Amino acid sequence: MKICMVTPAPRGSRKGNRITAVRWGRILAGLGHRVVIAERFEGQRCDVLIALHALRSADSIRRYRETRPDAPLIVTLTGTDLYGDIHTSAEARHSLEVADRIVVLHRLAYLELPPHLHARVWVVYQSVPDLVLPVSRRKGWFDVCVMGHLREVKDPFRTALAARLLPPESHVQIWHLGSALSEDMAQSARREMAENPRYRWLGERSHGKAMRLLARCRLLSLTSVLEGGANAVSEAIAVGVPVIASRIAGSMGLLGEDYPGYFPVGDTPALAQLLGRCEREPTFLDELTARCRELRRLFEPGLERERWQELLRELGESH
Repeated sequence: MKICMVTPAPRGSRKGNRITAVRWGRILAGLGHRVVIAERFEGQRCDVLIALHALRSADSIRRYRETRPDAPLIVTLTGTDLYGDIHTSAEARHSLEVADRIVVLHRLAYLELPPHLHARVWVVYQSVPDLVLPVSRRKGWFDVCVMGHLREVKDPFRTALAARLLPPESHVQIWHLGSALSEDMAQSARREMAENPRYRWLGERSHGKAMRLLARCRLLSLTSVLEGGANAVSEAIAVGVPVIASRIAGSMGLLGEDYPGYFPVGDTPALAQLLGRCEREPTFLDELTARCRELRRLFEPGLERERWQELLRELGESH
């Protein structure tokens, strides 16, 4: 098939939507389809439209449905869709109503959708290829990685604030990867570095450099207020780094509801306690590592490829 994939993130963007679109484009091309990635649908000839973001791609979705009322339409949901826009925006809700399938990135996402749409939900876990990276962890330090752009929804400084509460004998060091999406955020990061010797903001790095840094750390800390299914989780699991995370549906849908490495959203003392436990109790860190290892199969490239292949086959047979 010829597939048009629409994402609001422009070419060259390092935002998650664009990275996801490019990865999916490669997967679909590998399955023998012809894929065009665009910022909007403007009447391009295609057999199916895949639209990332129910609200920000709403114009493209509406235009496609008006001109191709019977053609297959897939809408994929981000965290801001799931936990914000589809509850407040009529445009976002319209995108869901006209979609043939609704792709989500974790298994609990359907809980945010009205029951009559549950049958259209299709879970696609974001995959990470097998990576063989040199691991030379610093002796005498407990390095913790934070991966994510500096945005309010990521609660980006929560791990740094928790590190301030650790006792003087702690060897926790926070390494934060991600660009500041506002000057205020950049100033906050620089101020935190100046005041907090346990925190270092590295800004944006290439994917390869980011993965090498992640692999050298003992832990990934994910503090988001909401997530649609963070790729950082699958990346950490792929390189054998255990995860601690805020107790949100987007993380529980990947790690499991009974995963032992959660803390309440925004609870700095609870996160500090969790960091300290990971550093002081090797058996607890080993438990997190083992649990993450068991989840590796969910993020294998073969599974993501199979999910897309099955979805497109179903749509092709039903249209």
